[in-house]
Amino acid sequence: MGLLDRFKKVKDGLSRTRSTFVDRITKVIARKTKIDDELIDEIEETLLSSDIGFDATGRIISDIRARVKAEGYEDSSMLRGLLKEEIAKYLIEPNGTAGLSAKPKVIMIVGVNGVGKTTTVGKLSYNFKSEGKNVLIAAADTFRAAANEQLKVWADRAGVEIIQQAPGTDPGAVAYDAVSAAKARNVDVVLIDTAGRLHTKTNLMEELKKITRVIRKVMPDAPHEVYLVLDAVTGQNGLMQARQFLDAAGVTAIVLTKLDGTAKGGIVIAISQELKLPVKYIGVGEGIDDLQPFDRTTFVDALFSEAEEENNIQGSAAKEA
Repeated sequence: MGLLDRFKKVKDGLSRTRSTFVDRITKVIARKTKIDDELIDEIEETLLSSDIGFDATGRIISDIRARVKAEGYEDSSMLRGLLKEEIAKYLIEPNGTAGLSAKPKVIMIVGVNGVGKTTTVGKLSYNFKSEGKNVLIAAADTFRAAANEQLKVWADRAGVEIIQQAPGTDPGAVAYDAVSAAKARNVDVVLIDTAGRLHTKTNLMEELKKITRVIRKVMPDAPHEVYLVLDAVTGQNGLMQARQFLDAAGVTAIVLTKLDGTAKGGIVIAISQELKLPVKYIGVGEGIDDLQPFDRTTFVDALFSEAEEENNIQGSAAKEA
């Protein structure tokens, strides 16, 4: 998929957020010709109502006030560009080196039920397969028979292998077998789907720790990454979920699903600031190719998209070609 195609997918996926957040910002700015405290206060209120979060909003507004004073901005039309620059500054870039030399690279997928976790595993497997990598899925959510069935459908669609065992099997055993098989078969990437809740008295976080311990019997430095799947529709409530997983599961990055179904796209900024974690992928549609790698420049350009942003992307795409 080319740069322009990726940009359009993200732009379309952010349409609801753009129509509420950015359009409101534009209307606020249009009411005044000069930048003053009242105008910046209105911008702050708009940010707070867009699920960007209190901490991130405070930092962004503080920096804008400082730049307006230090750099002598007066024309209100300049605020849009300033806001775009400040938002980009506070988005954490994903770490592209984690587990880079590992083979197989083991990625554990965690999150509560209903956030799109199993679907995310399927789409991730498609992404890696499209990059020319051999992929193996471990169906370690053994507490829901439906999860295994759904995951098998996604594995078949993506054209990748899957290791499954009978419902109720120890999840650690599935993960162990998958990593062992991946090493034997020279597989590039292992994706481990985990339960979002358990039908036993076992604590979920303890179960995730156990899976990690078992994996390390086969590969001491695994998992190389742990992706926490969050549903963008839940907005700030998703941050509460995230904090439960951070320490127990050793989360390294966020996969934000269903971004196309909400006006709460500002949650990406809140995640960066409040969780201090990068967003690795964003879900911008139902298709198998709609899980897009997160890039802060693309995200901000798509969020504030106007004709000039798309022209810039087209120019970059031409250079890339």
